[in-house]
Amino acid sequence: MYKTEIRQQEIDVFKVPKKILYNGDTIPSIGLGTFGSDRFSGEEIASAVKGAFESGYRHFDCASVYGNQHLIGKFLKEILRENKVKREELWITSKIWNDCHAEEKVLSSLEQTLRELQLDYLDLYLIHWPFANHHPPKADPNWRDSLAKPYIHEEYMKTWRQMEELVKNRLVRHIGTSNMTIQKLDLLLRDAKIKPSCNQMELHPHFQQPELFEYCLNNQIVPIGYAPIGSPTRPDRDKTPEDTSDLEDSVIIEIAKGHKIHPAVVCVKWAVQRGQIPIPFSVYRGEYLSNLRSVVEDPLTSDEMKRIKHIDKNCRLIKGQVFLWPEAQDWTCLWDMGGEINSPNI
Repeated sequence: MYKTEIRQQEIDVFKVPKKILYNGDTIPSIGLGTFGSDRFSGEEIASAVKGAFESGYRHFDCASVYGNQHLIGKFLKEILRENKVKREELWITSKIWNDCHAEEKVLSSLEQTLRELQLDYLDLYLIHWPFANHHPPKADPNWRDSLAKPYIHEEYMKTWRQMEELVKNRLVRHIGTSNMTIQKLDLLLRDAKIKPSCNQMELHPHFQQPELFEYCLNNQIVPIGYAPIGSPTRPDRDKTPEDTSDLEDSVIIEIAKGHKIHPAVVCVKWAVQRGQIPIPFSVYRGEYLSNLRSVVEDPLTSDEMKRIKHIDKNCRLIKGQVFLWPEAQDWTCLWDMGGEINSPNI
């Protein structure tokens, strides 16, 4: 067993590094995720946001589909009203859900999010998935939307045009993508008037996505990595027998022992030093504080970074099978794994 040292002091927020976006704005290099994986209550997650803020976090990753923004918003209103922080010192991300991709729904979806979070604007607004395909809360992995369709670029661009209007109207500072592929991003960058500032994607040592990661960097798109420690508490619908565990990898464990930290913290350190922004989720103070502390002290060595680079297993955990359309063969169709977009009309 590895021994870890848990220190409970808050982190100096000014020591937390930031990434620079293509227009010169900056974003904290680590955030707190707020998806409870159907396992934690909204109240627990809102309490974690409060504790994380008090510990030094300033970046919070939200989404309308998580169903807890109204509870997080109560806390945000409180700290802003009491002048515990200036609004411009926070970075708040949210995401538009799949059932609101229609042109006439984008603005109303954002307005609902702003009401729930009790904010005047968002720092980043993402299109959660590139498909308008929906699933109910806690869906079974075999559930399918009978109206589901493959990616249709013309439809995606209609949504993106409305996202651009949100920037022009100063309701959001930046817009971005999530769960995209290089093929889809190629089309978006070709046609967008306002380019995406960030792309949120699954990133952890066993799923490093080197081609998409480098593509984002080369196009001045900051990669934001969800499931940065391998999402051990992800919903059961996203678990399959072939999945591997980052936290049980012998390389990760050995490095953790050397630093006297938990293997999860090694994954977070690796993510920040590699150049992506991890958004680990936890409701436990010791865990989210350790994650934040990891970015300000005791970095991994270049040799340790190289060792982690070589344990990539190309193991996607969030496969998205609940978004498949009737003609799709399996979840790989969502990710353009053949090098072309699986769509009758792009």
